[in-house]
Amino acid sequence: MKQILIGSARLITIGVLVISISMYAACNNAGNTKSTNDSTAVTSAKDTTVEVVATHSTIAPASTDITMHPEYAKTLARFAYTWGYPMVNMLNRKNTLSKAPQPGLLGGVLPAAPTGRIAMLHDYIDPGQTFIACPNQDVVYGLGFFSLDDQPVVIQVPDFGSRFFVYALYDARTDQIGEIGQPYGTKPGFYLLKGPNWKGNVPAGITGVLTSPTSLGNCIPRVFMDDTPEDRAAIQPLINQITVYPLSEFDGKMKTTEWKNAPIIPNPNAGNGGAETKWVIPEKFFDELGTVLETVPPLPGEEALYSQLKSLLAVAKRDPAIQKLITNEAIAMDKSLVKDFIQWKYNGKPAGNNWNRSQNNAEWGFDYFNRAGTSRSNMFDNRPNETQYFYTDYTASGEKLHGKSNYKITFKVLPPVKGFWSMTLYNKEHFFYPNDFKRYSLGTKNKTLQKNADGTLTLYAGNKNPGKDKESNWLPSPNEDFSLYIRAYWGEAGITDGSWVPPVVEKY
Repeated sequence: MKQILIGSARLITIGVLVISISMYAACNNAGNTKSTNDSTAVTSAKDTTVEVVATHSTIAPASTDITMHPEYAKTLARFAYTWGYPMVNMLNRKNTLSKAPQPGLLGGVLPAAPTGRIAMLHDYIDPGQTFIACPNQDVVYGLGFFSLDDQPVVIQVPDFGSRFFVYALYDARTDQIGEIGQPYGTKPGFYLLKGPNWKGNVPAGITGVLTSPTSLGNCIPRVFMDDTPEDRAAIQPLINQITVYPLSEFDGKMKTTEWKNAPIIPNPNAGNGGAETKWVIPEKFFDELGTVLETVPPLPGEEALYSQLKSLLAVAKRDPAIQKLITNEAIAMDKSLVKDFIQWKYNGKPAGNNWNRSQNNAEWGFDYFNRAGTSRSNMFDNRPNETQYFYTDYTASGEKLHGKSNYKITFKVLPPVKGFWSMTLYNKEHFFYPNDFKRYSLGTKNKTLQKNADGTLTLYAGNKNPGKDKESNWLPSPNEDFSLYIRAYWGEAGITDGSWVPPVVEKY
């Protein structure tokens, strides 16, 4: 069997070519043999079939030297904004937060550090921060960004004992990479995180090596802490040993930083009206998309998409009318699709009782819809085996949650987890509501929750105190729209298989 290369990655049998070869073989046999029947000729033809193999390199790329139809440009622009939004979001967070001159707290509330390092909190995240939506007051956070082809980083993991911890590592697509944490049985030590093009040597003393598929990466450690003074004190030595630094500084010795003394870094962009910092500016999007296309390699199967988007950018670069048109499309998408992604019904999939649950979180692949929705509503999910998220804006009967009413949420069965669970109340922008109790979530961390006589647990939400007998189980809400959000860390069966149903939310 012979093969001819012509342009795609699979074998193609060309009928006309087969017929021609068959006819030639039959005629040739007829000339050399006194007696040849049709059956013999067909058999001979099959033996000489040529299979044609197309090669990737011969597939024509999308044209750039064209007069692109405006409607075609609009079509590509609208998809590009949805597809590229999370990666431009990630790029801009890195470029902004890595400007920190040293590891510290941006605006006094958010960990920020120069490229190649992280900063850590020493307590729950400040309720006033609006840099990252859907903050979590069950864990102590850290945050840092890296350029991993320039220089790998060393991730230091202390001995957490039985305490839940996970270091979520993300690439430029907001997909999680590597496995560091209690769910993976990670041993204390030093872990090297490198980029796809780094060619250096791994020094002795490194416990494990992780490779990011993109040069841009980041790390967000999460360490569980009870809401008690005793646990706040007990966690400090562990927190102080969480650090990330460039490989050039590795000496095999555990480094310590007193994170409670981290310097405050002034926030140059203060004042956003309570909404999340706007990380994607539609007017600048297509200028920044080109960086994404050049620095984030396509997933297998995305090559055609990259070709189309590069074509669009090339045409827009030389045609001001097309540039203006696609910028206007980005602005329109930001005011419609992206704006609506803050609604939980557009995140994940239905989970029962008018809740949605996360799907493909931090393992997005080709799930561009959920990747974009999460990038807008609650960036930096953990992957499904580490955490499942359940969220709602409505009661079980379909009424919008609003502080003018009071609600009860009864857990007949608590979320089955090996780690911890919590329910958080967020305002309409997905941030905490300041209240006199300084209470923003309830769950495993709380030691004063009161269960019902039958063993079930009822939590309360609303703007009005439900009474002294229920106060320990109450999440105060603003006198406006709000939402509820359940986290289930290191879920067991029920969480992982989707059979656990979130509780009924109802007025009382």
